[in-house]
Amino acid sequence: MSAAAIKSTTDQKMQKSLESLKSSLAKIRSGRANPGILEHIQVEYYGNPTPLSQVASLGLADARTINVQPFEKTMVAAIEKAIRDSDLGLNPASQGTVIRVPMPALTEERRRELTKVVKSEGEDAKIAVRNLRRDANEHLKRLTKDKEISEDDERRATEDIQKMTDKAVIDIDKTVSEKEKEIMTV
Repeated sequence: MSAAAIKSTTDQKMQKSLESLKSSLAKIRSGRANPGILEHIQVEYYGNPTPLSQVASLGLADARTINVQPFEKTMVAAIEKAIRDSDLGLNPASQGTVIRVPMPALTEERRRELTKVVKSEGEDAKIAVRNLRRDANEHLKRLTKDKEISEDDERRATEDIQKMTDKAVIDIDKTVSEKEKEIMTV
């Protein structure tokens, strides 16, 4: 494996860490309704646990209400039960074939708790990025030891990986601060 391949692989993995952070932050609800918070809910569909997004369409009725439209009318009760049993603290109400999920207003205390969770998720993402940097640097040292690349190439690649790490950490901080601002906005 060459130094360029190591850099490329490390960059891709760092981008995946950022995407993973964004998807986990999407599940943390702010005061506004976001269909993304319901995507991880599993619904019993003919005996198999199935993601909610595969058995119903999710949309917004207004800023504080999510509409869930099951593809099959028989699924209304199962979807309603799955949303109610989830750890999100939501109380869905069915109106015929449409399930309305009102988002309760967040208290100041709950907002502060959620920002702590967001910071924790951000820190986990930074740790993952730093671990990727460490692994890439170790791999480069091994290549230098085996005389597959020169010490100059190793130094340049190490600097490039550090730049990628710095950029990923800045992106993580930016994503976390945007989510905190979204949560704290009343």
